[in-house]
Amino acid sequence: MPSHVALHDSRLQVALVTGASRGIGRGVANVLAESGGTVYATGRSILGADLSPAVIRIPCDHTVDTEVARVFERIGGEQGGRLDVLVNGAWGGYERMVENGAFTWMRPFWDQPLWRWDAMMNAGVRAGYVASAHAARLMVPARRGLIVHLSHWAAQKHLGNVIYGTSKAATDKMAGDMAHELRGHDVAVVSLYPGMVRTEAVMAAAAVLDLSNSESPEFIGRVVAVLAADDHRMRWTGQTLVAAALALEYGIADIDGTQPRPLTIADV
Repeated sequence: MPSHVALHDSRLQVALVTGASRGIGRGVANVLAESGGTVYATGRSILGADLSPAVIRIPCDHTVDTEVARVFERIGGEQGGRLDVLVNGAWGGYERMVENGAFTWMRPFWDQPLWRWDAMMNAGVRAGYVASAHAARLMVPARRGLIVHLSHWAAQKHLGNVIYGTSKAATDKMAGDMAHELRGHDVAVVSLYPGMVRTEAVMAAAAVLDLSNSESPEFIGRVVAVLAADDHRMRWTGQTLVAAALALEYGIADIDGTQPRPLTIADV
């Protein structure tokens, strides 16, 4: 297999990116659309998102199962039952980090607001589970597909919030078990770890952050696109993958030509 697969590849046909109103999800949706695919994007505020005109926007609250079902019914109806790629970017619990003038994100677990648990587990882990179940029903009969769960190093190391780490560890386990059940159907499932990504929230704090080894949201999209175009992607299924390491494997640089260094557990 060649070490590099072109981004502009006709095999990338139909993709859905959830939670694409901003951040990594927005970057992934834009790159997949530029790669020649038919790309759908969901989010509660998706209609106002800074997305390519080629991206098909569907407003959706991923905590409402009927809304999620309608998304997949629409894609299945419009694309003849085809869905090649699902990227689970929808997540909750980042909102309201400051409550009553206090920054609660870094508090010990016994002082965490319980709504944050519900938000991360429902708008995050459960949202990925429900979307993946719908996607699998389209991918299994076709015997092809890729499901990407956007995860984080917090799954493996305490990074200041027990709820966040628990939810990301659950995401990794879910991806591994889904991969086990989908392996016989030629559908790959992975957890993907970005590094420090220059999202809107990160750039708002850029003055106090070291961005020397950061990644653009589009960089993650490039990695997803090349993984989706790889005929041998089943070799990755069930694994937790570092986006920057995959980029080196495939010969993919960031949009500004830089090559982000893959992080390890010691770096975070």
